Amino acid sequence: MATDLWYQDMHRSGEDLLARGARLAGGLRALGVQEGDVIAVLLRNDPVYADVVHACRIAGCYYCPINWHFTAEEVRFLLGDSGARVLLAQDDLLPAVRDAVPAAMPVLSVGGPAAGATEYEAWLAQQPAYDGPRVAPRGHMAYTSGTTGRPKGVVRQALPLDGLEQQLARMRSVVRQTYGLEPGCRALMSAPLYHSAPGSFIQNALQMAERLVLTPRFDAEQVLALVEKHRIDVLYLVPIMYVRLLKLPPEVRARYDLSSIRFVASTGSPCAPEVKRAMLEWLGPVIHETYASSEAGMITVATPADAAARPGTAGRPVDDAQLRILDEHGRECAPGEIGLVYVRQPAYPDFTYRNNEAARAAIDRDGLVTLGDMGYVDADGYLFICDRASDMVISGGVNIYPAEIEHELVRYPGVADCVVFGIPDAEYGERLLAMVQPMPGAELREAEVIDWLRQRLSGFKVPRSIVVEAQLPRDETGKLAKRRLRDRYWEGRQRRV
Repeated sequence: MATDLWYQDMHRSGEDLLARGARLAGGLRALGVQEGDVIAVLLRNDPVYADVVHACRIAGCYYCPINWHFTAEEVRFLLGDSGARVLLAQDDLLPAVRDAVPAAMPVLSVGGPAAGATEYEAWLAQQPAYDGPRVAPRGHMAYTSGTTGRPKGVVRQALPLDGLEQQLARMRSVVRQTYGLEPGCRALMSAPLYHSAPGSFIQNALQMAERLVLTPRFDAEQVLALVEKHRIDVLYLVPIMYVRLLKLPPEVRARYDLSSIRFVASTGSPCAPEVKRAMLEWLGPVIHETYASSEAGMITVATPADAAARPGTAGRPVDDAQLRILDEHGRECAPGEIGLVYVRQPAYPDFTYRNNEAARAAIDRDGLVTLGDMGYVDADGYLFICDRASDMVISGGVNIYPAEIEHELVRYPGVADCVVFGIPDAEYGERLLAMVQPMPGAELREAEVIDWLRQRLSGFKVPRSIVVEAQLPRDETGKLAKRRLRDRYWEGRQRRV
């Protein structure tokens, strides 16, 4: 059974999607794209992503999704660093980045004609289906934001063909437990597909689901309406989406039949226990949280029962995943002791960073990798994430993890997004500063927000200052640019945290 796709009023059958993917694979081969090569994708959430996913599995090439909010210079870097051979881009996005595209690079324009590009649909209709050799399937090459420097492209090794089915079975087991995807399910994706986890989700959904529903962007009420319309049983959501769903008026939330939901998958930032509890009370025992990364894949899963018994946990390792907490000297931490989180998921082939083997080696210890997250395991092996090591604030000798404060702050009425970090303080070394982005039309008052936080957090965790910004900046992977904001306050100082 092939997965069909719904996008707004458009429907494409699974057979049509597979045929389009085969023609795109054939067309890419005619353009000189070989196994292991990279194509770049500069698209909003668009049905053409399904063509790309199928084509990369057939032709054995990677696709590099580019955040469509990027500047021309950011696009130029990714096109160059990824080694992309072809660019697929939305027609109205091309003019702003045209000078960043190498003159010899073929460009396919999606949505309509564009200067210097070949119109995608007309071109695709003329391409023969791929008839080359069988190759190892490949997927996306995600770029991750590090704590320093440019983003790094994560290149996962190809699966050997002689062990392909056994390895895919291991991967499907992990996907079933962490994403909830299984044969015959109906899945909904409303997160940006230029992010790694949403891309991974649709790659797997297009192999297993009966139906995949894709939206142009996240709209809280629209998600509820689509669940009811399509009888969706699997959704991918992140904590900020939970918050916005919970902020819908009660009468709106009660308007839709959500009884079909079986599994809600969440990755990315840890979910505040209070937010998860509210979602579980609303939707029932369907919320699952996973600790994962582009590099390591899905490591743990916290089931609804885990969330109830151990609020704040990211769960226990999935299948054969390995998890260790190490101190600064590389010694294993005792249960409850905070250290660096090191992981490995054998269900996935190993990876490297494109053009940066040194960075890959730097995060490795005995075959496990760390992304700089601080956390601990309890006596039963459940993982708890505190924060990134680089984000931890030391104020008056006390370690403070901003993620805990952000979890509370984003729940304040009228807050669309927020970030908390440490700034210089003559007495304490560092003190907490929060920046908040208001929802449209909302008016936020610093004193009222601080008073609200004091009712929910220990006094030493409450930021002394709150700055309201109309739009918080984001980095080259679309995440909040915490380091850039923090650097404003540490400029000119010898010590930065």
